[in-house]
Amino acid sequence: MAIEIGCKGEAFAQVEKEDTAQIVGSGDLLVYATPCMVALMEGAACESIAPFLAEGESSVGTMIHVSHTSATPVGMEVHAESVVTAVEGRKVCFDIVAYDEAGEIGRATHERFIIKADRFLEKTYEKL
Repeated sequence: MAIEIGCKGEAFAQVEKEDTAQIVGSGDLLVYATPCMVALMEGAACESIAPFLAEGESSVGTMIHVSHTSATPVGMEVHAESVVTAVEGRKVCFDIVAYDEAGEIGRATHERFIIKADRFLEKTYEKL
């Protein structure tokens, strides 16, 4: 089954202290960390293509261009919504928007590649 342009995905999280810039090391404030927002965004992208992957396939993120435009305090729920914008062979492109309960907090464009999980891990661990 081919991945279709327009496929959507979502990911949700509750912002905990462990998700803050101060704790993950990306700043010194107790607000939702950009690296955590990026992970949420990638999760939404993965969700949007999961139904199209064959057994043994996965996807890996290879590029993300992100803006984090609004701070989110501990205790709020955040979510990200992704949409597939292009499919070029094994490369899949996405537009992603993240929100907290008060509104938009960030946007990204993202690329993922479809891979064979066993082969990818084998090649990765050959580095050791």
